[in-house]
Amino acid sequence: MKKIVLLVCCLLSLGLVVAQQNGNTSLSDPDPTMIGADSAKQSLREVSVDLFEREGAWNAKISPDYGVISARLFEGSPAGKEVLDDVENQQISDDRVLGVKVEFFRRGINSFFITAARPIAIEGTTKTISVWVVGRNQSHNLTVLVQDYFGNNFELYMGQLNFSGWKKLTVAVPPSPDGVHGIVQTSAYHGDRPGLRIVGFRVDCNPELARGSYYLYLDDLRAVTDLYAMENRDEDDMDDNW
Repeated sequence: MKKIVLLVCCLLSLGLVVAQQNGNTSLSDPDPTMIGADSAKQSLREVSVDLFEREGAWNAKISPDYGVISARLFEGSPAGKEVLDDVENQQISDDRVLGVKVEFFRRGINSFFITAARPIAIEGTTKTISVWVVGRNQSHNLTVLVQDYFGNNFELYMGQLNFSGWKKLTVAVPPSPDGVHGIVQTSAYHGDRPGLRIVGFRVDCNPELARGSYYLYLDDLRAVTDLYAMENRDEDDMDDNW
């Protein structure tokens, strides 16, 4: 009888350990290897989408009924940012960040937008999107705006900005269940153009805190993308872009 009780206790302990290990994965730090992984044919790579180094590359706007907004580049960089091993971007300077200042007229339910001058395409099948943010410890909400393969618009919630200093926010891009619905990034009926484009960001303000001046800073927009189909394309294969 004692052996049976001991065996049951061991099995329960093992199940608890497994549950704890599975629960260690944070929703704020999704694992790109597990997103839409239906086969072993993946070639994941973290790529730089934009470093916020060019004047005029990003625009900021807010309804004139809610306030006034401005955006400019500043010298600086997150201290905790890891250098990306990206040969294509090694010659690009990375010593500036994008700053956004909003001067609210009054408290209320409002949002402001930070959009790219033109949508930024990401090659391959994007698994996650990340960006470094200074949120000034305000409980506003950050959402990234994207377009899929067919130009349909989607929004992905990245998190609240209620933290001090720089923080890396990451969101997973949910795979399409059938290649028709949801965020479609590939299609057998079209060419091999990039399947996802970054349109920009939207900040939904907490009505109680949307007053006075608010400052937001962005840097180092990246993506983890699956480049298997591109890297394994035959050199003698033609491009369907005519």
